Amino acid sequence: MKPDRLNAFTDAVVAIVITIMVLELRVPEGTGVEALRPELPLFGAYVFSFIYVGLYWNNHHHMLQSAKRVDGRVLWANLFLLFWLSLFPFLIRWIGERGVTSVSAAAFGVVLAMAAIAYLVLERALISAEGESSAIAKAVGARTKEWISLATYAVGIAAAFVFSPLLSVALYAGVAVMWLIPDRRFERRA
Repeated sequence: MKPDRLNAFTDAVVAIVITIMVLELRVPEGTGVEALRPELPLFGAYVFSFIYVGLYWNNHHHMLQSAKRVDGRVLWANLFLLFWLSLFPFLIRWIGERGVTSVSAAAFGVVLAMAAIAYLVLERALISAEGESSAIAKAVGARTKEWISLATYAVGIAAAFVFSPLLSVALYAGVAVMWLIPDRRFERRA
């Protein structure tokens, strides 16, 4: 199978996830600026989630541009990634209804960590489908950013309970900032 269909399917799922995420936002009760205050945690969770889904979509797009072949393992690995990304609307609703708590911040970290693991599994499946000498294998390299991300998520999950859920959010935001700097590994290989 060519990667175009997988890319199109992923684009559709990501578009649906983003649509569901925005539907979780509530209209403020009042008409003044003060009416926005209770909605700020929900809006923050939306922005945060939107950035993360966008980061995964962007990197997925670049990686699949380098792919020449997709097999069953790649399809399942991609679904594994999409499963974790599809949980972002749930996290937004949870934070919107309960606020940023230790458990919701840790749950956010678990979903982020599992999405990162799923992305690594997808990378590995693509390399298996194309071989160790493929453009993807050469582009991936040591995966330094990926391992730093996973370690930071683990610290953030623990910090939600030991220190503060807001420290967890700050750690997760730090990872997002790191990934906002475009990952040129695949563009260099194209």
